[in-house]
Amino acid sequence: MEEFVRVCDVAEIPPGSGRAFLLGHFDVAVFNLDGEFHALENACPHQGGPIADGWIEDGTVTCPWHAWRFDVRSGKMTLGDFARITRFPVKVENGSVFVGTEGLPEEP
Repeated sequence: MEEFVRVCDVAEIPPGSGRAFLLGHFDVAVFNLDGEFHALENACPHQGGPIADGWIEDGTVTCPWHAWRFDVRSGKMTLGDFARITRFPVKVENGSVFVGTEGLPEEP
């Protein structure tokens, strides 16, 4: 059964930004794309760079260590299909952001 954990208030992640949270044994990056929230594991598959510290542009986040880029909505790498980041479900209720404790299956 999917469990959701409150991570913050909506206002704590302004549009166009991300923030990292420890969620069980996962470090999760939560992003706000114009009021739509998305969560990815906070580790670039290249060398583990902190994705939450990357810069966001046009729905993608760029790893601050080596500039690998990922679609925030799908977790897929933008330069090819050889890397992706695990996504987590997100819901917003009563001004709070909740993240699911289990990663979502990969999309084709």
